[in-house]
Amino acid sequence: MQAEVKWIGEEMFAGISESGHTIVLDANSGALAPSPLENVLLSLGSCSSVDVVSILKKARQQISGCKVKISATRVDTIPKLFSDIHLHFVISGTGIQEKHVERAVSLSADKYCSVALMLNKSVNITHDYSITPE
Repeated sequence: MQAEVKWIGEEMFAGISESGHTIVLDANSGALAPSPLENVLLSLGSCSSVDVVSILKKARQQISGCKVKISATRVDTIPKLFSDIHLHFVISGTGIQEKHVERAVSLSADKYCSVALMLNKSVNITHDYSITPE
């Protein structure tokens, strides 16, 4: 896998993926686009969500929505790395069984999500979930 990041002015950068897609990143505290660290959180949330949705579908759960709310804490020293990240999954659907959601969230965090597995070597990542019936 390869990617390219190109400076496009001020503190703005364009990230171009191997598949040809572009995202804009703003190193100026995310004033005009997500900052690089915000993008890490978005990557973690989307990676985990892909797993959770896939696992729930395979378990034949009638899922209609999956949202993950992510909160992170950074250390006070430079570099301001993440110390803790918490993911709260909100799963909606009909007749969703809690045991399947718990299993899907755990499998994503502990086995399948590449982003989480890379980050958890230096960041405390926790997760929980809630189920919203339709």
